[in-house]
Amino acid sequence: MAGHTWQNIVSRVDRTLGDGLERQVAAHHRRRLRNLGWEQVFSPGPGLWAEADPPPRPGNALELLVDGEAALPRIAEALTAARSQVTIAGWAITPDFALTRSGSRLVLRDVLAELAERMPVRVLLWAGAPLPVFRPWRLNVLAVRRRLTAGTRIQVALDSHERPLHTHHEKLIVVDGEVAFVGGIDLTDDPVDRFDGRDHVYRRVYGWHDVACELRGPAVGDVAAHVALRWREVTGEALDVTWPKAAGDVQAQILSTIPERHYRGAWSGRFRILEAYLRAIRAARRFIYLENQFLWSPEIVAALRDKLMHPPSPEFRLVVLLPCKANSGQDDTQGQLGVLADADDHGKHFLACTIHARSAGVTSAPVYVHAKVGIVDDEWLTVGSANLNDHSLFNDTEVNLVTCDAALARAARIQLWSEHLEVSPDELQGDPVELIDSRWKPIACEQQARREAGEAMTHRLARLPHVSKRLRRLLGPLDGLVFDG
Repeated sequence: MAGHTWQNIVSRVDRTLGDGLERQVAAHHRRRLRNLGWEQVFSPGPGLWAEADPPPRPGNALELLVDGEAALPRIAEALTAARSQVTIAGWAITPDFALTRSGSRLVLRDVLAELAERMPVRVLLWAGAPLPVFRPWRLNVLAVRRRLTAGTRIQVALDSHERPLHTHHEKLIVVDGEVAFVGGIDLTDDPVDRFDGRDHVYRRVYGWHDVACELRGPAVGDVAAHVALRWREVTGEALDVTWPKAAGDVQAQILSTIPERHYRGAWSGRFRILEAYLRAIRAARRFIYLENQFLWSPEIVAALRDKLMHPPSPEFRLVVLLPCKANSGQDDTQGQLGVLADADDHGKHFLACTIHARSAGVTSAPVYVHAKVGIVDDEWLTVGSANLNDHSLFNDTEVNLVTCDAALARAARIQLWSEHLEVSPDELQGDPVELIDSRWKPIACEQQARREAGEAMTHRLARLPHVSKRLRRLLGPLDGLVFDG
């Protein structure tokens, strides 16, 4: 009894201090962006498209590439077909990373070195952490540059225009100014090989779920312009940017996070990914589906919490797919799940899940959810590099793509749910809310119960506990206060 009373006291302290710190962080963010002329992103007007440049552009072709097994060979195909130039902007890469695994292995450095004999090949990397506090360290990145450039004509620039303890996090590839890859997939095996398939077969290292998209059409010019802005600031070289002709019928918008006072071409910063998420969440009528590595941005959680406390209809549902244990910020996310669970008074509207790899129905291991995807009402879709934390929405450089093409958003949802629910797309043609209630919830809850009982999982999907323990809710706000500047 005494232990239970103590836990209640700790929980109340946690809640009070956590709420207070989050209010301070949110107020700090508002002051910061108000001083920069960006306060409107917190209270955007109607509509799903973000305001200001670049605008949504018609005439694009867009294909979702789910998991490395689908995305990496497609990237290899585009690279080997390059005719005039290749530009890569990444958080980190491994020079010996294999883009293909069947037949002859295409190794990244070999592909880029061969291309560089015929055309400009530019690689823009984050310069790395100046102190060994998190990966990649600056010395490691210098070694990567030496490995890429030794005996080749590959141009490598290292960007150290970062806020303290933050990074350049986007994962972008532009080929010939005509095709771009935008998403969350890094061309690296650090800390784990990104080459994993939709079956997520159990392997000795944990699995990796990720998403990218292949883009063709005018919006490719906006991706190229973002990379060109950073390349010019680091190297002094101005790159020509053109906007390709129409390649399809999809309207798409390229959005970015750029912290202020680091690039002359974006001196007041850019914070349009946050704006886009807030617009979509507040406009949601029936469901919100999020896949992300983290979920602890106070602004995003507050918007989701408000949606759960005041659902637009009894049928409203919020489903989030997260890692079982994030490589950092796990306690922050776990605490915020508790916030959302508390807001969902009857446990009807909210479900948090993760996925596992299985072997012969006996051995299971977590599949790391690294994807950054949002789908709202089968009307709004975003794919990119931005996590739902303060780093990605305020302090790291990030790029996301947004489309309001309903057919494409619905197809993306079915493609992802087919993988996670282990069923064919034909079985997911019904109402998404009914599918959440009839498939997601029963499977996820049953598998969580099996795990808690020490029994073998019979399905990939499992529910994440919706609890906030001890001082977990304090860590995200403290991180925001300490590192946001």
